[in-house]
Amino acid sequence: MLTLCWILAFVSGAEVREISLPGCSHVEPQIWYRAISDEEFVLQCALPDRDATHIYNNSLHKVKWFWHQKDKEPLKAIKKSSNLALQGDALWFKPVRDSASGVYICMIRERIPCLKIVLEVQTKKAAKCSGYDPNMLYLLASNGNSIACPGTKCYSHIKKSDVKWYKDGHQVKCSKSRQSRKLKHNEIYLNPTYNEDAGIYACDYTLYDNTTKWTMRTLVTVEVITKPTINPPNFLYPNGVVILEAELGKPLELECRVQFGFERVSLMRVTWKRNNKENINEKLNQETSFYSKGLKGHTLLHVAKLKEVTERDLRSNFTCFAENSVGNATAVIQLKRKQRVFLLYVLCSAISTLFAFLLCTAFIYQHWIEIVLMYRSYLVHNETTGDGKEFDAFVSYAKLDSSESDSTLISEEKFALELLPDMLENKYGYKLCILERDILPGGAYTDEVVTAIKQSRRAIIILSPAYISGPSLFELQAAVNCALEDKKIKLVLIKFQAFQEPETLPPVVKKALRILPVITWKSSISAAPNKKFWKYMHYHMPVKTTK
Repeated sequence: MLTLCWILAFVSGAEVREISLPGCSHVEPQIWYRAISDEEFVLQCALPDRDATHIYNNSLHKVKWFWHQKDKEPLKAIKKSSNLALQGDALWFKPVRDSASGVYICMIRERIPCLKIVLEVQTKKAAKCSGYDPNMLYLLASNGNSIACPGTKCYSHIKKSDVKWYKDGHQVKCSKSRQSRKLKHNEIYLNPTYNEDAGIYACDYTLYDNTTKWTMRTLVTVEVITKPTINPPNFLYPNGVVILEAELGKPLELECRVQFGFERVSLMRVTWKRNNKENINEKLNQETSFYSKGLKGHTLLHVAKLKEVTERDLRSNFTCFAENSVGNATAVIQLKRKQRVFLLYVLCSAISTLFAFLLCTAFIYQHWIEIVLMYRSYLVHNETTGDGKEFDAFVSYAKLDSSESDSTLISEEKFALELLPDMLENKYGYKLCILERDILPGGAYTDEVVTAIKQSRRAIIILSPAYISGPSLFELQAAVNCALEDKKIKLVLIKFQAFQEPETLPPVVKKALRILPVITWKSSISAAPNKKFWKYMHYHMPVKTTK
């Protein structure tokens, strides 16, 4: 028999307003729920589904809820209140009262145009409950425990279906991944119990009363606990007595970090005291941050803030006092005047060191090549000893034809035949191979070039437009090939004049021009013996004992 308790007032404190829904006036109720008064309860806005695997979720769909106690009464929109919560697609009663009985209508745009749910709230006496199990359980971790459905102790005179269990909205099933959890006789058995077993459990079963199919739902809140601690609070910081430097007139924070063991009913307290006394006339500005570590207990960070350090603060002992149900503990922070002179000394030293470092870096950057040449002169062994080569460098340049009279070619030839030997041979003591000077005529040109390059440790290539577009380009190609065969041969490219690379250049020459280092000759400033150009030339030449 439908025993709805129609009462004019809705849930105490609920915010409602009258509204009209013409499209729902002729819709019949589709779901019937029964609940026990003064307990938590949840309704989901979802169409009936026998195979549903969840009874609520935190979906982002906007759900509208309405309610009335009698069909002829106007609908009232349900808003959040002190004992009503709208979460996801669910309406939570915390707790549900007798006055909450009635017809509920929910709507989800483009999904559920109108769903009517009948809710009947009864007292334990009206539901004929006997030996009603608790709705709040504390289970000891690592032990065997069971969770019973309180609602099965009601309606003993009516035939009921088996119980369906849900944890945090999702159906509980037996699985191979969790063989320690079993479902027997409408109860959940946990052996052992884990911290993850904590949550809100819902148990549903079906009963028929005068051909009406009712779903009886009760909720059980489970907390997993461990044995209470037997130790007083443990100080992580400060430990014992700590001396802290402070500067007069500056703000300061005193931190106290305390570890508390697990207690179901926590009596933990942390406070700062000056000279181990709580002076009600002087209230230190104190703040507490709470960090839970589950079954391992809690960590409390308690901070006392001093707006500005005074002489009195320097003469005081600041005591952090912590206590729980087992006992208490203390730790002390003493303030010491910070010496500004030391800070100034450290700051000046740091600035001086940084300035000296930057100065040295700039000097090395400016004169790195001179430093390398000095190092090679005194500390590096002679590179030319025992390598079987006759020349230190083969010189390749654009040759002057009798038909050519360009002054640039003449200066290029003068550079190769006069200026370059004067510096590298006369000043630095190297032996150059100049084809017209050092190789006897009569042999094949190509063979003579290859032989001369192989007998040299370096190949100096003087690049210019005439060189790139003339027959001397063969000497560059031969030098690259020889360098690939003999790792002791290295190329030194001198950019005597700007030039454009022809598309017809051999690939090996293009690659050499792209990746090899190039020394640029500037005729107006490079001729002097002390210029950077000659230092770079010396740097790229073999390491040897010079005259």
